[in-house]
Amino acid sequence: MGVTRTAKPPDSDLKISLSECMNALDMFLNNDFQEALTYLQAKSKESMYHVLTYATILEMQAMMTFDPQDIMKAGNTMKEAQAVCQRFRKKSTVADSFNNLVHGQSLDQFTEEEIHAEVCYAECLLLRAALTFLQDENMVSFIKGGIKVRNSYQTYKELDTLQKCARYMKGESHCHFEGGVKLGVGAFNLTLSMLPTRILRLLEFVGFSGNKDYGLMQLQEGAADHSFRALLCTLLLLCYHTFLSFVLGTGKGNIEEAENLLEPYLKRYPKGAIFLFFAGRIEEIKGNIDTAIQRFEECCEAQQNWKQFHHMCYWQLMWCFSYKQQWKMAYFYADLLSKESSWSKATYIYMKAAYLSMFEEEDTKPFGEDEVKLFRQVPSLKVKIAGKSLPTEKFAIRKSRRYQAQNPVHLPVPPLEMMYIWNGYAIIGKQKNLTEDMLLTLSKAEESLKKLEETDFLMDDQCLVKLLKGLCLKYLDRTAEAEEYFTYIQKNEKKIKYDEYLVPNALLELALLCLQQDRREEAIKLLENAKQNYKNYSMESRTHFRIQDALLQAKSVPNGC
Repeated sequence: MGVTRTAKPPDSDLKISLSECMNALDMFLNNDFQEALTYLQAKSKESMYHVLTYATILEMQAMMTFDPQDIMKAGNTMKEAQAVCQRFRKKSTVADSFNNLVHGQSLDQFTEEEIHAEVCYAECLLLRAALTFLQDENMVSFIKGGIKVRNSYQTYKELDTLQKCARYMKGESHCHFEGGVKLGVGAFNLTLSMLPTRILRLLEFVGFSGNKDYGLMQLQEGAADHSFRALLCTLLLLCYHTFLSFVLGTGKGNIEEAENLLEPYLKRYPKGAIFLFFAGRIEEIKGNIDTAIQRFEECCEAQQNWKQFHHMCYWQLMWCFSYKQQWKMAYFYADLLSKESSWSKATYIYMKAAYLSMFEEEDTKPFGEDEVKLFRQVPSLKVKIAGKSLPTEKFAIRKSRRYQAQNPVHLPVPPLEMMYIWNGYAIIGKQKNLTEDMLLTLSKAEESLKKLEETDFLMDDQCLVKLLKGLCLKYLDRTAEAEEYFTYIQKNEKKIKYDEYLVPNALLELALLCLQQDRREEAIKLLENAKQNYKNYSMESRTHFRIQDALLQAKSVPNGC
């Protein structure tokens, strides 16, 4: 299909498309999800912005459900969006290509429509790559998508340089183009800066580099503009400060900035499910668990069309009740997820069994369920998303194997161990009473282990409980005791038979304790040890992300402080 071009800006079709897509986003943020999609789909074959917005909303849906069908649909639609963008891109001749190599390219060689096509095309590639990251936390898929990622990265870098060219005449829709460049440059810099060094070295070899501060600055500027991409820049920053810095970091996201970003959207969309969800997450991170529960419940009540938002809230509510040690309520949400969500049945059933194992003897177990039977089900529920097993699922399957024996050796505190995997101790650490209650539960578990006969699992279980107790002691400012617990694990590493992940994580926690006390060189030594000398253990990628975050903190501390 041919595309009619106008030689000079402004392009009225472009302006109308952007205006219509902004209206669709407005519908989406008001919970009118299906209306927004129908409105966009009508022009998705001929307008690059309509199809890009349509594909982006489908990708957000896939990121909420982890449903293989949703992921496939989002991926295919993003591929179609890429093809539509391609039709609007500048058609370079051989002479043009040679001229660009000799003299470099400048934006005055493009029509306004063509420069928007460049940034939209790069965004399609970036979002397709993000879809692979969603499936594989250790970034293997991300790297395997090399050409897509590299082309997107190079385009953003060039556009960032070219738009600073003094000769460039800004078109009427320039702020939307500029917002697109800030989104891409910011996303790449932030993502690359978080990667473990071994992956980063490989990427640097093929021309990638990431600067965290520059990435955050670009996204902040993009979020502050009144452009089509302002929402995506805002959502990316909210995800970074409230999830990525927690799950793949040491929990040092900028909550104040997250609140400032969220405030205007909450005012404009007081019932917007996506913003109520982030409001709940912010309260959760601040340690205001009851307020967080209230926000997540509001989010569920705000709309009934996209159950995916409910599932995201159920997962957070499950953890909120775990922090309060209200095991029946936590079980209730794990049960709801196991029935309604397709993300990971194995993880949900594992969590149901984990909560049942914390019930007191006199407690009635819901539906007459038995944790041993549930634990035994877990391995059979393994699924692969785009050919990859989820790290959390692998962990749950490995832990539940103990129950396959006729007389299983019970896990000591399974929900509290999984809470560590999701960095929940950084949350309860904000509330002294929650931390003290958790310490009491762990002390009881420690005493129970002392009474048990020697088994293959005993040292592993003792070290696990010591790691979790050490975390509680750290947050209660009993640092000398915490250090003793973390060091105990390091000293007994040769006796650990199954849970090898405990040792590098104990070293990481010990290093964070040293950083807290300005023992910087000692911290770096411990982190390098954890990074270099331990391989092939559970949740290794997640631990490497956290080590990388801790190393960045350690190396940014000025000498002599």
